Amino acid sequence: MAIRLNITRESWPLESEFRISRGSRKVSEVITVSISEEKFTGRGECFPYARYNETLDSVEKQIFSIIPELNEKPCREYLRKVLPPGAARNAVDCALWDLEAKKANCRMWELADLSAPEPLTTVYTLGVDEPEKMGELAFENSNRPILKLKMTGDGLDFDRVERIHKNAPNTKLVVDANEGWTIEQYVEYAPRFKELGVIMIEQPLPADQDSQLASIPHPIAVCADESCHDTSTLKGLVGKYEMINIKLDKTGGLTEALELKEAASNLGFQIMVGCMIGTSLAMAPGLVAGQGASVVDLDGPLLLKDDREHCLEFIGSTINVPSSLLWG
Repeated sequence: MAIRLNITRESWPLESEFRISRGSRKVSEVITVSISEEKFTGRGECFPYARYNETLDSVEKQIFSIIPELNEKPCREYLRKVLPPGAARNAVDCALWDLEAKKANCRMWELADLSAPEPLTTVYTLGVDEPEKMGELAFENSNRPILKLKMTGDGLDFDRVERIHKNAPNTKLVVDANEGWTIEQYVEYAPRFKELGVIMIEQPLPADQDSQLASIPHPIAVCADESCHDTSTLKGLVGKYEMINIKLDKTGGLTEALELKEAASNLGFQIMVGCMIGTSLAMAPGLVAGQGASVVDLDGPLLLKDDREHCLEFIGSTINVPSSLLWG
């Protein structure tokens, strides 16, 4: 029986404008893929990201282009042969996992022969703003165990972190420059940030300039985000980073994410599991990949005004295991 594939564009307004070094947004534009076979339907969500030359149109085109192949071989391994890593493959891969679990009347992790997931503690992200404003937000969220701070490289980043630490002194901090720093800024900030509760610095330099990280001290663990996509990029990160950020929209789905996690761990990398800004449908597969990770960044739904039906349950910064009505 042929599968039925449906692609839907969705707009999810954010609670407030969210800024990083490359720009800002007020709405999360995502694509949801539904794959149906007989009476069962599996779903996946992706976030087309301009940094990787993705648009809603280009991702839709990619997915539509493989419908004939999926009808012949609706399986995740074949999917990796017909689509490259990226948002399009992520939505389809996660939808196939969900569909397979529903057809087998079990949870996705049982299919993958994984231990049942446990609740995880996520970071809560503060978008870039003036130091005073970020300090106020840090005070409002000072009961959270870990905050992620977006930086810009505009010369105010030390002031931002200093004010945040002052207002949330017991909270661990993760700093994310989104490729916005120079090597001189990294050398200046890293040792000073260590004294301010920062436990990790994420992608300080542009991906095409990160070779500079191999020849300087790392007072704090440095994590590859834009420099790390799938298993093929791992070897080039050795000596530059201590940690990698696994995002399903980069790996092209949970299947590759799980392989990347194992390969990275075998090379001695610590694991961070991250996300784009999306709904609980996008976070649920990440929660499976995030088991045992050193840092979990799956707070996308916390930044939205509303979430979808049967959404993940957040208790403070703790994410509970998803219902099968949501995914998997």
